[in-house]
Amino acid sequence: MNYLIRLFVSCLIPAFMLAWVAVNPAVAQDKAMAEKGQATIKMLAENDKLRAYEIWYKPGDVNLSVPSSSVRVVRALRGGSLMRMHSDGKNEKVEWKTGEVKINSPTEPYTSKNIGKTELVLYIVLLK
Repeated sequence: MNYLIRLFVSCLIPAFMLAWVAVNPAVAQDKAMAEKGQATIKMLAENDKLRAYEIWYKPGDVNLSVPSSSVRVVRALRGGSLMRMHSDGKNEKVEWKTGEVKINSPTEPYTSKNIGKTELVLYIVLLK
């Protein structure tokens, strides 16, 4: 019986070490993204017609990949201020109040940045 326990433990320890080696780079990558000031996007649901997700902006965070080529319904779960920076150099300040809902029409691509002092959380339903 002791032999089986030792054999099991001797196989289990390398398995945990291998799992740690596999997970560690992913955790480090997530930390690096957070340190760079990238907004956090959490996909909630998706089908062939719609995509629903949340985006979390800490103060100063930037979202480089705003899906602006289709209609989107956006609701502020936690309000704040965003700056939209368009490729033609035009900047647009957008204020969000908690609970506010906006329907955004398709536009040219832009980058958004939280210019407020609080965390901004948006719930977005995107028409594909």
